[in-house]
Amino acid sequence: MYSMTGYGRAALDKEGRQITIELKAVNHRFLDLSFRMPRSFNFLEDEMRRRIGDKLARGHVDLFATYRNLRSDAKSVTVDEALLAAYGQALDRVAELAGVDGKRGLMDLARMNDVLVVSEAEEDQEALKALAMEALDGALENMLAMREREGQALRRDLAVRLDHLEALNARIEARYPDTVREYQQKLKVRVEELLSGAQLDEQRLAQEVALMADRSAIAEETVRLKSHIAQMRETIALNQPVGRKLDFIVQELNREVNTISSKSQDIPITQMVVEAKAEIEKMREQVQNVE
Repeated sequence: MYSMTGYGRAALDKEGRQITIELKAVNHRFLDLSFRMPRSFNFLEDEMRRRIGDKLARGHVDLFATYRNLRSDAKSVTVDEALLAAYGQALDRVAELAGVDGKRGLMDLARMNDVLVVSEAEEDQEALKALAMEALDGALENMLAMREREGQALRRDLAVRLDHLEALNARIEARYPDTVREYQQKLKVRVEELLSGAQLDEQRLAQEVALMADRSAIAEETVRLKSHIAQMRETIALNQPVGRKLDFIVQELNREVNTISSKSQDIPITQMVVEAKAEIEKMREQVQNVE
């Protein structure tokens, strides 16, 4: 089981090329990728998406990439010959009009705007691809390790909460027969008070108690709760994406507890149901972070 939250970073420096890739992931219903990287990397985006998709099932992932080419052939300087000639003619005309010596040095001309043009050399796409994908693999490995650690912590927390919910369910089961007996006793006392010494119809009383027991029966719900708890324990033990399945199981847990709440008028059971609902809500929050 893995968390959807994670961070991974990898930096490489090979043959004068330096690259850093960072991945930051948070929870999301689907796999949602966002890229911020130099334009020279645009041709790699589709392959990067596939590489990330092979490793992740869900989550919003931001990818940040920085790159520097420090090779001697990374840049070139050229002369705009037409512009240089135009500058020379213009300076000669200025000297003629001003009646001054038109001597000028090499650096004077080189400093003229746009005479020297610095250009980025064409990148070796194969070398860039190999470097970028190696860095991406490293960042993914680091992020997956963090997501696994977070997933283990989530698994431990969910296991503790399942134990507590299971204990509450057992207490509710154990309490239910007492609610029927207490209802029978209260009903008998009340009827006797109303009859003022007249003969009590024990058969009619038994029928009323049976109707009450039928309306408030929670055996089906407690049995299903046990089943859902067992299924959730099995699911959190899996080393694969289980977030959607866990979300469904938590919904079913909540449904059964709500049904118990609506059926029972017993105060102790109601108190245990409130406690169970609190545990299920905490589980629901945790499950939102599971891949």
